[in-house]
Amino acid sequence: MLRRNGQSRAPAPTRSLGHVAVLGGSVAGLLTAHALAGHAERVTVLERDHYPDTPVARGGVPQSPHTHVLLTSGIRALDELLPELSPSLRREGAPSLSVPADLGVWQAGQWVSRQHHSEPVVTASRPLLEHLIRRCVLQRHPRIDVRTSARVTGLLGDSEHVAGVAFRERGSERGEQRELDADLVVDATGRTSRTPEWLDALGVTVPQEEVLATGRAYATCSFRTDSSEPLDRVSGFYLVPDATQPLGAIMLPAEGDRMMVTLSGPRANPPPTDPDGFVEFARALPHPEPHRWLRQAEPLTRPVGYRHTANRRRRYDRASGLPSGFLVVGDALCAFNPVYGQGISVAAMNAVALSRQLAASGNRLTTRRAQRAVLASARGAWDVATGADSPMPGAEGNALRDGPADRVLDRYLERVRERVPGDPVVCRAFRDVLFLLAPPSSLLTSRRVLRRALFRPTTPTPDELPTRD
Repeated sequence: MLRRNGQSRAPAPTRSLGHVAVLGGSVAGLLTAHALAGHAERVTVLERDHYPDTPVARGGVPQSPHTHVLLTSGIRALDELLPELSPSLRREGAPSLSVPADLGVWQAGQWVSRQHHSEPVVTASRPLLEHLIRRCVLQRHPRIDVRTSARVTGLLGDSEHVAGVAFRERGSERGEQRELDADLVVDATGRTSRTPEWLDALGVTVPQEEVLATGRAYATCSFRTDSSEPLDRVSGFYLVPDATQPLGAIMLPAEGDRMMVTLSGPRANPPPTDPDGFVEFARALPHPEPHRWLRQAEPLTRPVGYRHTANRRRRYDRASGLPSGFLVVGDALCAFNPVYGQGISVAAMNAVALSRQLAASGNRLTTRRAQRAVLASARGAWDVATGADSPMPGAEGNALRDGPADRVLDRYLERVRERVPGDPVVCRAFRDVLFLLAPPSSLLTSRRVLRRALFRPTTPTPDELPTRD
């Protein structure tokens, strides 16, 4: 035990990870770098883009222009990782809402009662969230070195051990390939991850991939929030699509006194990407309130469409022949249909799982155990997204849940959803699952939920947008 001024002082933790290379400098990469920085000699983040100086959308983040929500589980995870982030979000005007108390939520053909308060969610834009996370991480860890305009082209090493990465500097005259040695390489490059082909080049058998796609498409446009009706009564809307009613809408406030509106539909009926067509599309929503507001609103941007909505999970946790010194996190590991708003929250939960795994292992990271822990932290979100998408028309893929037991479960969950609008117990339990605070299995194990879903009739709610009081 070291002593200073006559007092005992615990020795500093051993930095056993050496040099860590994190591929991808968006939210998942930054939070992973933060989780590892306290246990490494140094961390290098390789990012394809330039970082802007202000919170603006950048080309390497396709989700930048779309509606985002930081779920309660994500807020808790980020508070554990970066306690200074929440005050920064408040200072920048990031809205904080209770669901459904502050939103008009339409589900199963009814408005959800607004009496059921929740812990808050945050509806800041993706550029603001990423900008503040980046600032917090880099200010806290001077040993994190970020190299922008760096395009990773492959892994160094062999089938037994990954020893670094090869990359090219974008925009340079020659674009010469360079090499970076590392004791640990982490892939946080998102949905476009090239890890399967990089592993194949090392002679490694590519892990199994689970996919569930519905072909769902959505588009997002920002509007002014000057209108007083009906947003004098609610802060936004969430119209939940389902197998019988495939159109959906998410209208959430963001910083800067604007409303970000995302409309979604099946592959055969995607929302238009011109302002007039976008507003007209809302006419077909299952309730007229959002369209009524949009007709009065002024668009601030052109709608931006997005179609890459497949759920995709790569089972690196199950592969027996993966090389050591390599880890995959974020969307590169497990990507969800973005309409469920889980991505940033799960990235934070991945980082918490990794941090706890390091603490439990005495700073000696076993990549196989760490990979299992990271994927386990995303399991609830995967179950929610694939459970909601499986009954959708046109759903396909090897992760589709369509067996006899799945159909029985779907019928039960439909009874649960029908009771969410008017039953406070079912509403709270269902919301906790959606916010990743409880596993989906809790809807089956809770006796109170089971009794209400199986034996109680639904409680109708008014056709008009309900008041909070």
